[in-house]
Amino acid sequence: MIIESKSVDDTRRVGAELAAQVRSGDVFALEGDLGAGKTEFVRGFVNALGGSIPVRSPSFTILNIYQTEKIPVYHFDFYRMYDADELYEIGFYEYVAGDGICLIEWGTMFPDVLPSHTKIIRIVDKGTYLRSIEIERL
Repeated sequence: MIIESKSVDDTRRVGAELAAQVRSGDVFALEGDLGAGKTEFVRGFVNALGGSIPVRSPSFTILNIYQTEKIPVYHFDFYRMYDADELYEIGFYEYVAGDGICLIEWGTMFPDVLPSHTKIIRIVDKGTYLRSIEIERL
């Protein structure tokens, strides 16, 4: 499925629409260049679930946890990671096997660690706020 986004609000709306369909244990790997809209997508997703704190990129913290009204959301960013072994240090495998939702920016950097039910969300910057958002299975 490919969705066209013409604004930041559209990208957030797509995230919100996906959030309305999630179940405990879902895992999403977000792909796209820097500035493509991955974190904006997550903002819409978390806000739709009733998250009350601002969503920020976890580029430096590697993991942000959002306790929403419906389900916990674990927002990872693999961009600054060098080796999949680092995932043990941050408890990645416990989160992925847990009862929350995992959203992983740059998630396909380590494809072998992703569960088989992971969905890939590719956001392609087409210029001047236009984005192509594709959702597919791993």
